[in-house]
Amino acid sequence: MGRIVAIDYGKKRTGLAVTDPLRLTANPLLTIDTASLPAWLADYFAHNVVDEVVIGHPTQLNGEESESMQYIRPFMESFRRRFPDMPLVAFDERFTSTLAHRAMIDGGMRRKQRQDKAVVDKIAACILLEDYLNTL
Repeated sequence: MGRIVAIDYGKKRTGLAVTDPLRLTANPLLTIDTASLPAWLADYFAHNVVDEVVIGHPTQLNGEESESMQYIRPFMESFRRRFPDMPLVAFDERFTSTLAHRAMIDGGMRRKQRQDKAVVDKIAACILLEDYLNTL
C-alpha cells in the first residue's frame, strides 16, 4: 500500500503532508517554494510509493470556490499532464489554516513560531490529509 500526499497549494509557498505507509496517520512533511513543487513531486514519486495525491480545494462559506482556485486549477491541469497515472483528488480545505493556528496554540508554540507561515502551511496540509483520511 502506498502513501497519500496532501498539498496545501499557495501562490508563493506550498505545504505538504504525507501518510505513513499503512495510511493510519497524517504527518506534516515540509513547506516549499511553489515554483519548485513539480520537480519536488517528481523526485518524491521516484523514491517513494505514492498511490494518491490530495490537493486542497478552497471554498467560501457559501460553498463557492474561493479566488485562489485561479492559481490552483492551472497547477492541477499541469499535474495531471505531468503525472497522468497519479490520482489527484481535490478536497475541501475550508478552515485548515485556522485549525492549524489553533493546533499550534494548543500545542504550546510560542507566538513567534506561530507567525512562521511555512509552519502554518505544512500543518494545514496535515489537517487537510487527516480530514481526507477520516472520509475513507
